[in-house]
Amino acid sequence: MFTPKMVARVIGAAALTALPLMGLSQGGQGDSAERTSLEAESRLPLEDLRSFAKVFEQIRQGYVNEVDDSTLLEYAIKGMLQGLDPHSAYLDSRSFDDLQAHTTGEFAGLGIEVGIEDDYITIITPMDDTPAERAGLRAGDVILRMSGKSMRGVSLDQAVEKMRGPVGSSVVLTIGRKGHKEPFDVTVKRDKVRVYSVRGEMLEDGYGYLRISQFQLDTGGDLMRAMKKLKKEGELKGLVVDLRNNPGGVLQSSVEVVDAFLEDGLVVYTEGRNESSNLRYSASSGDITNGAPLVVLINDGSASAAEIVAGALQDHRRAVVMGTDSFGKGSVQTVIPINEDRAIKLTTALYFTPKGRSIQAQGIKPDITVERVQVTRLDGRARTTEADLAGHLGNGNGGKESGSEDRKKAKAGQDDWYSRDNQVFEALNVLKGLNLYVRRAPQGSEESSSPAKKDQVAQIRAEDL
Repeated sequence: MFTPKMVARVIGAAALTALPLMGLSQGGQGDSAERTSLEAESRLPLEDLRSFAKVFEQIRQGYVNEVDDSTLLEYAIKGMLQGLDPHSAYLDSRSFDDLQAHTTGEFAGLGIEVGIEDDYITIITPMDDTPAERAGLRAGDVILRMSGKSMRGVSLDQAVEKMRGPVGSSVVLTIGRKGHKEPFDVTVKRDKVRVYSVRGEMLEDGYGYLRISQFQLDTGGDLMRAMKKLKKEGELKGLVVDLRNNPGGVLQSSVEVVDAFLEDGLVVYTEGRNESSNLRYSASSGDITNGAPLVVLINDGSASAAEIVAGALQDHRRAVVMGTDSFGKGSVQTVIPINEDRAIKLTTALYFTPKGRSIQAQGIKPDITVERVQVTRLDGRARTTEADLAGHLGNGNGGKESGSEDRKKAKAGQDDWYSRDNQVFEALNVLKGLNLYVRRAPQGSEESSSPAKKDQVAQIRAEDL
């Protein structure tokens, strides 16, 4: 059941806060004068409303097909909201259900986040471990046709409806992709999409990796569970937080994620026309990593709540932000129920990072720009060193010798990331550099083990490297 406190996104990159609908109270005879006063204050454009009524009547009487009044009114509401900005929308019963499904992370479909660009449906990101990802769809792909029908001019709501269907049924998408001269078809089989928002793994000893695919209601809890598993594998010397192609989601969950890495301080604040839209969110004490260095990865698919996280950790000098410029969605949408199964999604505020930055239409700029590229090693020859030579002298100090086979094993994990994801590889290198900074102090010295030293390292930014 959707409640006024629930926060979610419907399709695209959005952070939404659902608030109760505030309306006029129903009362006795004294309400007449109050209503008159309120109506006067509202200053409704009566002439424009008369024009609307005339258009409404002309459609009722003259349109080629008969359309019932409620449908026409729904179209009018949709038009009002769609004309405001790309993120305000009318939520009919299906869209309202979709909002709840995306908030909880479970629905049936293809598993893609989409937006509109140049009048076509464009993929913002395929969700992790979904039919869309398994079919090879990518961020930036343009859906030209769906099952042979053109998608030009199709609204987001219409596109989502077309993508939904029975589990096991298939849809053929005609895709336009940058770098491909001709469009090509991709067949995607619909399935139950269960989106787990956080997963973690160890890149190598001491260095963890967290992938946050979107911000759902339980993302904060997912983060804690993933971190608990990582800590069982040993002490963390650094952590990569991957927000690439994260379209956003629940505002409160993004605050919880930032809170996990900060001891205190402002996380984000929002400003709008109404007092209820002016909110401040702050962190509570406790850093789940105990001050371990962080790298946050972003790209042009990182939007909304993902940008809140990157911006807050950047402003507090808690993380080095790497990758490419983020999407630039800095607005907040309020979901306002208008009856039991319908609502409007209205842009009501802009959000700002702790230092007062609005990222609307600008995005978060990384401290270190690293483009995603396909890396090919230029010299693949096996290296031979003194330790590989027959009859070589011993170390002399009793140190362990490292031959070519040992080196291969030691570099296997690194090489895997080097070719698989160069941005993660570079993030790992930065974390190692930060830890070298810590170890410059003599081992066992008061300086090397002091909390102040650890805090100093945790706050290093790109300009300090």
